Amino acid sequence: MLDTLISLLQDSNTQWVLLGTMLLGLASGVLGSFALLKKQSLIGDAMAHAALPGICLAFLITGEKSILAFMIGAVVLGYLASFLITSITKHSRIKEDTAIGLVLSVFFGIGIVLLTYIAGLNNGNQTGLDDFIFGQAASLIGTDVTMMMIISGVLLVTTFLLFKELKLITFDAQFAQGIGLPVSLLNGLLMLLIVSAVVIGLQAVGVVLMSAMLITPAISARYWTDRLDFMVIISGSIGAISGMVGTLLSTVANGMPTGPLIIVAATFIFLVSLVFSPKRGLVTKAMRYYKLRKITERQQVLQEIYQKIEGIDHDSMVQLSTIGGKGRAINALIKQGLLQNVGDDSIKLTSKGLHAAYEIVLNNRLMEVYLMNEMRFAHLQIPEDRTLSFLDIPKREQSELLNLLYSYGRSPKLVPVQNGYHNGGVTHEL
Repeated sequence: MLDTLISLLQDSNTQWVLLGTMLLGLASGVLGSFALLKKQSLIGDAMAHAALPGICLAFLITGEKSILAFMIGAVVLGYLASFLITSITKHSRIKEDTAIGLVLSVFFGIGIVLLTYIAGLNNGNQTGLDDFIFGQAASLIGTDVTMMMIISGVLLVTTFLLFKELKLITFDAQFAQGIGLPVSLLNGLLMLLIVSAVVIGLQAVGVVLMSAMLITPAISARYWTDRLDFMVIISGSIGAISGMVGTLLSTVANGMPTGPLIIVAATFIFLVSLVFSPKRGLVTKAMRYYKLRKITERQQVLQEIYQKIEGIDHDSMVQLSTIGGKGRAINALIKQGLLQNVGDDSIKLTSKGLHAAYEIVLNNRLMEVYLMNEMRFAHLQIPEDRTLSFLDIPKREQSELLNLLYSYGRSPKLVPVQNGYHNGGVTHEL
């Protein structure tokens, strides 16, 4: 198997195809990051479908199969498609997704009509235009790859030089306009770059699958980082790796199409990212949820015991039967030294457990007071998941919340001190 692969890689045609697909994946991944973050991923799909009539028109005008002419025709029609989508969305009540679907279907329909017409011409069967629908990477030759190399280089260099500007219009177009950047011109340039990336991939991947080359590497990279610069690098790398793997698989497996295998490779990387990425992966989320569930369960046990003995005595015992369904959490708290077994069916808080239970109850009650007076403390910027501990907020706000808690009569009555606890104003030794 390895010997066969090495011998195939020594073939010049295989080398051209491998280089071409890697360049395509690199350029698509880089520009797909901006398209994804601007929520314009489907525009790439519309551009790819719109490129088909552009290629057909270029053939009808030139009368020959010229890659340069095809690319020019595809760019013009692809850019026209993006302009129509923007205009329809801006000047009508039609939403962007509807406009994309409309433009995509109309342009692709025109392309199929022109393709059928060309097939009926004398030299129509020799054009090879059908390759642009599903892609035919094996048909790439040296001149095609050279053209892809030039265009990919221009796209990557332009993106690098204008990275800060493209970053600004991607995340905050209004701010970019406020500091004097030509936002409309930059948006148009970004669309042109995306169209160009789509066009150079048509022969390798095809109209149908080209949008996946823009979306899949970018969304895979999004799982691994929150920074745009890292995302662009990761996305470009994933695109290049997908192109390489897809090409090698199609080389080894005779008769398997290269374009679809590239998309399959990119999708596999996406699935790995979806499941195993360190911050957003399903495995990480499941582990985080499991840990949070255990912590919450133990906190509920401590709070429940505290509330049962509040106003009585910290040495008061609580029967296990009154805390149903939490045996695992109780055993864990006993191992941590927060609870102590007293007899066969009773437990009580240890000194350490009293301090922990008091903090949990106090924090939860402060949260209740905060929610009742949320506008007054809006500057605290409490996270949506309410995970902030009110024992860590600034002293002034903490004092205000504690005073409100006291005025509502909700202050915890069993208050631990350094060597004892307070209960109803009396200090007891622990």
